[in-house]
Amino acid sequence: MIAKIVHFFGDTKFANWRRRALVIVLVTVVIADFLVERDHGEFFWDDLSGWWAGFGFLSCVVIIVVSKAIGHQGRIMRDEDYYD
Repeated sequence: MIAKIVHFFGDTKFANWRRRALVIVLVTVVIADFLVERDHGEFFWDDLSGWWAGFGFLSCVVIIVVSKAIGHQGRIMRDEDYYD
């Protein structure tokens, strides 16, 4: 079972299917956000539909970019054969 999952995420022939699944999940989250009732928000952006879905996605992208920058430009990341 786990081998099928690893093969699905590691094989390039499933790239289009993975991309479509990602888009479907993202669109579903944004649509579900329109269905949630908002009684009162602390700030004006709390009442915007799709705000938290976009904020979460942008936050994940920022975390990935910053960690890659720290790893590569900060010289924390080493070559694969560093200890050989």
